[in-house]
Amino acid sequence: MLRFTIRRLIELVLVFFGVTFAIYAAVFALPGDPISSLGGDQPLSPAVVERIRDLYHLNDPLWSQYLRYLGHLLTGDLGVDFRGRSVAERLAARWPVTIRLALTAWVIQVVIGVGLGLVAGLRKNTWIDRGVLILTILIASVPIFVMAVTAQLVFGVKLSLLPIAGVSDGWPVSYLLPATVLAIYGLAAVARLTRGSVIDTMSSDFVRALWAKGLSRRRVIGVHVLRNSSIPVLTYLAIDLGALLGGAVVTEGIFNLPGVGQLLFESIRVHEGPTVVGIATALILIFLITSVIVDLLNSLLDPRIRHD
Repeated sequence: MLRFTIRRLIELVLVFFGVTFAIYAAVFALPGDPISSLGGDQPLSPAVVERIRDLYHLNDPLWSQYLRYLGHLLTGDLGVDFRGRSVAERLAARWPVTIRLALTAWVIQVVIGVGLGLVAGLRKNTWIDRGVLILTILIASVPIFVMAVTAQLVFGVKLSLLPIAGVSDGWPVSYLLPATVLAIYGLAAVARLTRGSVIDTMSSDFVRALWAKGLSRRRVIGVHVLRNSSIPVLTYLAIDLGALLGGAVVTEGIFNLPGVGQLLFESIRVHEGPTVVGIATALILIFLITSVIVDLLNSLLDPRIRHD
């Protein structure tokens, strides 16, 4: 177990450095000069532009800029944007909204997605199973922005059941509609994954042996089938939670939620390189740490994973 943990941690570090460097290089290689646009309608003089570029070390080689960024990162400093605002503080101000949205969407995925998948898997080839498959295919085929606008029109404008934008009504009222839209696509994947895993487990030799021993249906399904079919589902749900915590740019934009996804979109639009890189670094860390935790938990549930 110790060797497996060390190997996963080494892989995490290597992936982190590789991905963050790729993002850093891509962001600061974007066309256009973000410094020149800081003055808005009043163009900055060349001397001021050059002074700001020197201040942020934008004239240094890319590798030198990246190493300096890593040095600050080791102290917990995500840097400052081109207007002197702390990236970490801006990110901290947006996290509460994204966390509430992500956790609400994740709970919806778990409750409805696992429930539908379990029912479909236990009733293979029935009308319930086919209905779940058709429903998940239809859901996955609709673009998220179409789903979001339609939900706003139906539940917000026509029926006046839920607010269509902002967070002024607090949790959970302001988050139910965007969280449901955000959860729908993951919900479809969870349902199909649960269904397939349950069907595979039900057809395995050890389950047939349990039936032959005369164990009750509740014990076979409730203990053995659920435990053995839960590994791929738990893996997906844990990684998806990390992705949800990274913010949903489209959902937060359409529903005007001041979260991390909206901040990322705004920063990309105005070429705020330090903010984009800082947000991306935080999201990468969340995703990688979540993946390592999932691997370790899976290795405890199934020791064979350690030897793969």
